[in-house]
Amino acid sequence: MNKLAVAALLLCTFCFGQQNQDVEKPIRNLFLGMKNADPELLKTVFAEGALLQSIAKDGTVKNENIQEFIASISKFSKDDLDERIMVDAVHTDGNLASVFTPYSFYFKGKFSHCGANSFQLVKQQNDWKIQYIIDTRRKENCKEIK
Repeated sequence: MNKLAVAALLLCTFCFGQQNQDVEKPIRNLFLGMKNADPELLKTVFAEGALLQSIAKDGTVKNENIQEFIASISKFSKDDLDERIMVDAVHTDGNLASVFTPYSFYFKGKFSHCGANSFQLVKQQNDWKIQYIIDTRRKENCKEIK
């Protein structure tokens, strides 16, 4: 009986781990595309009509245009933009996922700022896509992610 319980636990762990990897893939590709200055990779991670927002220090929310964001990446060189994340939480329900990632951002190899990203993803045609990102940005009380 114990062997059966252990096998079931390992199978569940593998299934949930694989599901999280699938959900995280567009997020990881977003930051890989930024790091490699690859706008073509960035185009693959977003759902149509995706939203990008940042919360300012005073609490106001700034909207950013996804297409302008993608176009701006091509103006940088490889390794200029390096956002290092730690996946803190992944929650899924059917075709909806929510992922929270604290981050450290490096510009041209030098620490710039930190914060957190909150992603909402949707599963469309068997692929997870980023529908919504909102982030914070600060320079104080940062724990650098290596």
